[in-house]
Amino acid sequence: MSEYEREARRQRLEARRGAGIDPFPARVGAYTPLGDVRRIHGEKDGDALEAEAIEVAVCGRVMAHRSFGKLVFVDLREDGETIQVSGRKQTLDAETFGHLKECDVGDFLRVEGVLWRTRSDELTVDARAVDLLAKALRPMPEKWHGLVDVETRYRQRYLDLLVNKDARRIALVRSRATSALRGFLDGRGFLEVETPVLQPLYGGAAARPFQTHYNALDQDLFLRISDELYLKRLVVGGLDRVYEIAHNFRNEGISFKHSPEFTMMECYQAYADYLDMMELVQGLVQHVVQETLGELSITWRDASIDFSGDWPRISMRDAILEATDGELDVLADEDWRARQQALRQRGVDVREQPTWATFVDEVFSVLVEPKLEQPTFVVNHPAELSPLAKRSPDDPRLVERFELFAGGIELANAFSELNDPDDQRLRFEEQRDAAAQGDDEAHPLDEDYLVALEHGMPPTGGLGVGIDRLVMLLTGASHIRETILFPQLRDRG
Repeated sequence: MSEYEREARRQRLEARRGAGIDPFPARVGAYTPLGDVRRIHGEKDGDALEAEAIEVAVCGRVMAHRSFGKLVFVDLREDGETIQVSGRKQTLDAETFGHLKECDVGDFLRVEGVLWRTRSDELTVDARAVDLLAKALRPMPEKWHGLVDVETRYRQRYLDLLVNKDARRIALVRSRATSALRGFLDGRGFLEVETPVLQPLYGGAAARPFQTHYNALDQDLFLRISDELYLKRLVVGGLDRVYEIAHNFRNEGISFKHSPEFTMMECYQAYADYLDMMELVQGLVQHVVQETLGELSITWRDASIDFSGDWPRISMRDAILEATDGELDVLADEDWRARQQALRQRGVDVREQPTWATFVDEVFSVLVEPKLEQPTFVVNHPAELSPLAKRSPDDPRLVERFELFAGGIELANAFSELNDPDDQRLRFEEQRDAAAQGDDEAHPLDEDYLVALEHGMPPTGGLGVGIDRLVMLLTGASHIRETILFPQLRDRG
């Protein structure tokens, strides 16, 4: 914005004050929302409006201003709805006409007037009185091409929402999706709860945490990476169905599907296992998609994704076998390091891994995950990757776990929760050993949680759903930052 324009706006501000007009009044006065004006009168033609002489009072931000000498047109926007306002010199006193003619794009106005239609059939409020509700001292971008810089869009999200209809659409879809998710779980007897964001010991996932300091207690704390261990404490305490929609924080990289601050819904159901969680999450996602979009088929990244029906289930082993045309059986008694090297020599972009379990996960992530476009459950993961899940009764190297994929990204993760405190202690100790060997995402040993398990936890199924990623699919957003109103950004310098 030029200094000249900023100064001109300030001069108009001071002129209003000099005329005894408060440019930021405390009261608005009665008005009709623009959505209601359009709903009630939007279908009436010009003759009907003229015959009824409908008087309305409306409020909104000035989005466009056009002056033609003795006639002024202003577009007002309020809560996503827009209406045109006209001001005619011959029907307004000089002061009111001057106020309307000299208002700036970005100002907030309250207008009283009579509805009519222009020659182009535009529903319009012919002004009789105009009040300034708030003066804008900076202009909005005149065109969307004036706000193309991605960093600017996210830093000044308020401008993005004002001039980019898609940004507003994504925000509204996210809100509707979250409401639908809550309604589904509430209807099935789940209790929404809240657990600590600041934790003396992080846990519930394999991730590196953010750390902070609590001055009053002189204690180092961590921002939660998951609310799992606290929610399962509640199950121990007799709250058999609980869920939380929580902000989690993981000190990791940023990609189109990763954000260091993200939103996760986690729920836990007593007397259930991971198979029950499959049924639950399928019903939940189908409900959210239907309630939000009105249909179960969506388009994302030029692919059509159908959420209807029962979704297929495939083991991680079989998925890798299929992706490698039967060449790589990750459960076979072969040297996995040699197989890892063979893949790398063939040009497969798998990073070198320190353990068999991380090798399996890496191969799956590279060769399988991007191809899982339709909703698919991938089951039976290596136990080392899942220290909080029950071992498979068929193969102790694996656990009763699934991940839900759609559009080539993970949407949900679930376990048959480990409720044997002795096995849980052993797994924590294995994770502690991994941390000692340099694994900065290893799970810490949580003695307090083990004490809770020793008091007894019933068989329990647990589920986590990534809200941001689900909204990506619902809206067609290409990057997770599009679904977060205020994503983390680098310093300006």
